[in-house]
Amino acid sequence: MNPSRTLHLLRAAARASVPRHAQPHPRLFAPTLSPFARTRPFSASVARWGEDAAPSEAPKKEGEAPAEPKDDLAEKLKAKDAEIADLTSRLRYAQADFINLQKMSAREKDQAREFAISKFAKDLLTTVDVLRMALKSVPEAARSDADANPRLVELYTGVDMTLRELTQTLERHGVTQNDPLGEKFDPNVHEALYSVPAPPGKEPGTVIDVQKIGYSLKGRTIRAAQVGIAADN
Repeated sequence: MNPSRTLHLLRAAARASVPRHAQPHPRLFAPTLSPFARTRPFSASVARWGEDAAPSEAPKKEGEAPAEPKDDLAEKLKAKDAEIADLTSRLRYAQADFINLQKMSAREKDQAREFAISKFAKDLLTTVDVLRMALKSVPEAARSDADANPRLVELYTGVDMTLRELTQTLERHGVTQNDPLGEKFDPNVHEALYSVPAPPGKEPGTVIDVQKIGYSLKGRTIRAAQVGIAADN
């Protein structure tokens, strides 16, 4: 027997054995169309975005300012650039002034520290002058004869040692003396007390006598030397 016919007979026998009311209705399994299938198909004539039809402009919001012209924007940008350049220049000048102020403050601080003893040194110079005048008041013959004037010689030696020690102490702190005898008169460091006709062998304007030695503190004159100068005949 043909196998396909045998299969057909078996299917028919199976359907006959099932009650009629239990068999499915043929319409229940009829293919149905989706509601979307009955919609209008996409037409090729519809324009695509950006191809055949121009996109519609977005509606402006209420209260939105209108766009400014390009010329106005360029002018504003140029004005902002000029303002930035001006502020940058001011900032650089301010920085330079601040740096100069720092340097000036540091220099003044160093000078204040270096010349802090200037007033004290000036006060000590009076003592130095007194000791030097005391030594000059002793005649050379008296201070050289130790046998005749032993106490005077000892006193002279002690005063001379005190003067030397005081002078060395001042030098250790930057105070140096200036004995301008025989030098040209300099009004910056010398104070002329008197003038006399130039002695033989002395040029006019030369210091021929020193009443008080001058002193300077680290190159700055704290007391001018008091001198007598030779004038023109």
